[in-house]
Amino acid sequence: MPAAPALPSPSSAPSRSARSSRSARAGAVVVASVLGLGVALCAPAAQAASAGPAGGAVVTRAGIDPALTAGRGARVDFLEQEAEHAATTGSVIAADRTAYTLAAEASGRSAVKLAPGQYVEFTLPAAANAITVRYSLPDAENGGGISAPLDVTVNGKDRRQLSATSQYSWLYNQYPFSNDPKAGLLHPDWWITECGCVPAATTPAPTVATPFRPGHLYDEQRLLLGRTYQAGDKVRIALPAGSKAPWAAIDLLDSQLVAAPHVEPKAVNVLALGADPTGRRDSADAIERAIRLARAVHLPVYLPPGVFQVNRHLAVDDVTLIGAGSWYTVLKGTQQTLAAPAPDGSVHTGVGLYGKDAAQGGSHDVHLSGFAIEGDVRERIDTDQVNAVGGAFSDSSIEGLYLHHTKVGIWLDGPMRNLRITGNQIADQIADGINFHTGVTDSVIRDNFLRNTGDDGIALWSEKTADARITIDHNTVQSPTLANAIAVYGGTDTTVSANLVADPVREGSGLHAGSRFGAEPFAGYLHFTDNTTVRAGAYELNWNIGLGAIWFEVLDRDIDADIKVTGDHYLDSTYNAIMAVAEWGVKDRYKLANLAFKDVRIDGTGTSVLSARVAGSAGFENVTARNVGAVGVNNCGTFHFTPAGSEFTVNDLGGNSGGGTTGAWLAPWELPNTLTCDDRPPVVAPPAPSAW
Repeated sequence: MPAAPALPSPSSAPSRSARSSRSARAGAVVVASVLGLGVALCAPAAQAASAGPAGGAVVTRAGIDPALTAGRGARVDFLEQEAEHAATTGSVIAADRTAYTLAAEASGRSAVKLAPGQYVEFTLPAAANAITVRYSLPDAENGGGISAPLDVTVNGKDRRQLSATSQYSWLYNQYPFSNDPKAGLLHPDWWITECGCVPAATTPAPTVATPFRPGHLYDEQRLLLGRTYQAGDKVRIALPAGSKAPWAAIDLLDSQLVAAPHVEPKAVNVLALGADPTGRRDSADAIERAIRLARAVHLPVYLPPGVFQVNRHLAVDDVTLIGAGSWYTVLKGTQQTLAAPAPDGSVHTGVGLYGKDAAQGGSHDVHLSGFAIEGDVRERIDTDQVNAVGGAFSDSSIEGLYLHHTKVGIWLDGPMRNLRITGNQIADQIADGINFHTGVTDSVIRDNFLRNTGDDGIALWSEKTADARITIDHNTVQSPTLANAIAVYGGTDTTVSANLVADPVREGSGLHAGSRFGAEPFAGYLHFTDNTTVRAGAYELNWNIGLGAIWFEVLDRDIDADIKVTGDHYLDSTYNAIMAVAEWGVKDRYKLANLAFKDVRIDGTGTSVLSARVAGSAGFENVTARNVGAVGVNNCGTFHFTPAGSEFTVNDLGGNSGGGTTGAWLAPWELPNTLTCDDRPPVVAPPAPSAW
């Protein structure tokens, strides 16, 4: 559990609490002024989008023109359309990045708000028989959510209802958050930036308005349309007149043409072992019988179309489970309260597929594909094992799953090796999307699409034993409501390549590497290659400063591995494009060295290209920037302000060009270590990114 933050000194502010059961560390980021005014968040300019093949259909990727993200991100079979580009009788929510708002958590930082009787209408850009709608409904007055269906019609007919609920959204307060909008502070002695104080050290104690820090505001739901509609057909999403919901916010619509259900003829069919595809009876025992039989006869298990009720973990080892496709085969369960806490601290269980514990040798040769797991997790309890996939898997694969409403989509505790996680969709998690924890080696995370995680989208956490030789490639991570889209905490020989990340909200950003949470040191190499961030460079709540679209943090030890950032694009960064930072308590002990940036493009920063708040060095070669809102290099070093200059050295390796409001981003007068420190520079909202 997180430790309470330390009291601030005149030149420090406490660090954020740990998440996902990570050990908390009290401390402070290197800042010069704690009690100053808060940073104004820039509102984004309208994002460009591409007209689709059908007239009026505006297609985006991560809320931006797909041409600007070509070749990067998950290769998916659906097309994204933002509601703010569609026809509507509702109100377009003004673009904004201020945390705790519908705009900040929306894809593209804008959505459409409907009153009862209003609609938003999308023009299909291609043939489709299935849609996913991302929406928000208000919470119940006392928490717990409400359910209020949305009407879906195509071309003014073929009416269907989309089940919509806010039971899985709306968290409040401080970590690990509350479902009660009227609750007082969970940690009254923690630093509160909203009042610029430490409550326990303040007389009288500050009052905090409720609901305090509302977040995790959106949810999504999928719907098969029953037939194939053509490009140009009109899909209307409406909040019915008379709805018990006073409003609904529609963020986006994904449309796709789903293939017919997959049939696996030479397999053990779970129906033959008594599984109920209607979802009325619990099918856990029947599926486990099928797993045992399949292992005995060396055949896969087939999960045909249907909804199978599963309210506990299913143990899997040396077995293949194949569904009819994630739109057709669903394992769905309700969260169950245990009679007594489990040895691991869990107080609940729920639907999930789990490998054996690594201490027992883990599971091997497990292959999961083609089904959905629908959980029932509505609160964050870090000791609970209520993840969609957990345990340890070696020589295994997880492919083509849809994971929804669990705590973490895939949380794996090693040591384990040779796992491929490919082509999955993970949405609406209370915590992380995918986490490789402790000694995961020689494995790949590729072509996964993640949206609306409540913590890091994809994380490598080398606690106790280093993760090694991991590749995170061609994934899309959108709208993590807390922490980072992709984060690497220690490890050896890591590659993060060709990913697309967008719209991190707070206390994290797009791409991150940190010596944090007790992780083993970085060793060998860490390569960030050909990634694109969009509207990243987010706000750090507890430090009260803006981060970088990519940022490096020193806390537990030096970061001095071979770190190369090559070919990345940082688009429309709310604050900085790049940040190098140390916690205040270790700023004179640890450093961040050997950073190398090459062939990087930066289009739009609210503040600087580089913000340096640490001792160390970085080299830049062929880094091109435009629409930079503040001084190109904001170099504070370790805030000693010595006559010798900053403790952070910037090396110009040639070919760097461009800049913004203050001239060239990398000017001779800034080199090699001129102090250019502005603790919280004003934010200048950049124009929308465009083609180079």
